[in-house]
Amino acid sequence: MKKNFIFKSIIILILLIILCFIAIIFSHKVYAPENETNNQMIENVENENTQNVLETEKVVVPNDETINIAVIGDIMCHNSQYIDAYDKNLGDYDFSYIFEDIKQYIEPCDLAIGNLETTLAGKEIGYESYPTFNTPEHIAEDLKELGIDVLSTTNNHALDQKFLGISNTIDELDKVGLLHTGTFKTLEDASKLLVTEVKGIKIGTVAYTYGTNGNPIPKDKEYCINLIDDEKIISDLQNMKKENVDLTIAIMHWGTEYELTPNEEQIRLNNLLIENGVDIILGGHPHVLQKMEKQEISLPDGGKKDCFTVYSLGNFISGQRKEYTKQSVILNLSVTKHFGDKKKISIDSVNYTPIYMFDKGGNKKYKLLDIEKEISNFENGQNSINSNTYNILKTELSHIYSILGNEI
Repeated sequence: MKKNFIFKSIIILILLIILCFIAIIFSHKVYAPENETNNQMIENVENENTQNVLETEKVVVPNDETINIAVIGDIMCHNSQYIDAYDKNLGDYDFSYIFEDIKQYIEPCDLAIGNLETTLAGKEIGYESYPTFNTPEHIAEDLKELGIDVLSTTNNHALDQKFLGISNTIDELDKVGLLHTGTFKTLEDASKLLVTEVKGIKIGTVAYTYGTNGNPIPKDKEYCINLIDDEKIISDLQNMKKENVDLTIAIMHWGTEYELTPNEEQIRLNNLLIENGVDIILGGHPHVLQKMEKQEISLPDGGKKDCFTVYSLGNFISGQRKEYTKQSVILNLSVTKHFGDKKKISIDSVNYTPIYMFDKGGNKKYKLLDIEKEISNFENGQNSINSNTYNILKTELSHIYSILGNEI
């Protein structure tokens, strides 16, 4: 009995072992493919997630963007001009006829800049000429229609009509949508920097003047005008960098009146501005043209950038008659932002259109002439000007070429 029990037990144990072995083999055959499939699915998901992360992190570099900037000189208005601009039928002033022949060089540009060297203090205090300018307000509307976008309002005539002149001028420019900087109505306004965006390019603009012709700055309103001061300039430019602008423009009212070459102070300030991040420097005040120049400088990150200076653009419009005060240019700069290059901003070209403030006499006598066009028309028999004016324009053009040199 005992032997039979042991024998049976051994048989049962062997059968259990065989059954376990069969179960293990069956389990492997049945479940292994499923596990492999699951592993493959997990691997595919991981690969897909990795690809999505890579696609998310992939930076799309936009195309380079180019803008065209037009720059004009000092916008003045003597009594001979605003008397000429008065329209009896309208009972108002209209300066637009002055710009008819040169509007095409300004209006299409992406950004147009000038210096308003007069105040728009209001009819109530009376319109005035030199030495304390107060111009009919309608000129703001005409400048806007011409295509001007940004004006500097800081210059030696900014306080000709005291703080009222600054305040009312700003109001008139705001009415027509002209951007401005250099003079301010409040301390809060003075703390704000002028930053505009054109085609994705952020442009910061600052403006300073050497003085105010002895007109006192109100003691409780020292903020109302930007004077040339090294510490202030450096501070403003440091703050401008915090705005992450792509291009910084400085409009400088500096130099010596009627001098054809920049003085030592202009050159010193020019270097200071460039060293502190300014890309384009636009000068005014001498009432005559002074030279322009372009240079390439190295950046801390190893890249390079272009800088451009015109020391004086002379007068855009005025009633002045001194030698060389009637000639000027409309400056056009082509500027590109390179999104994928260390050379972030390049000044690709600088060209100019020579212009002349013509006084033909009679009614509506003032007109800005395109000098090269008028000379060409006269030489081709289209006599819109007489031989005397033709000779004057030839002389003026020769002088403009000698001062500004070749286009860049």
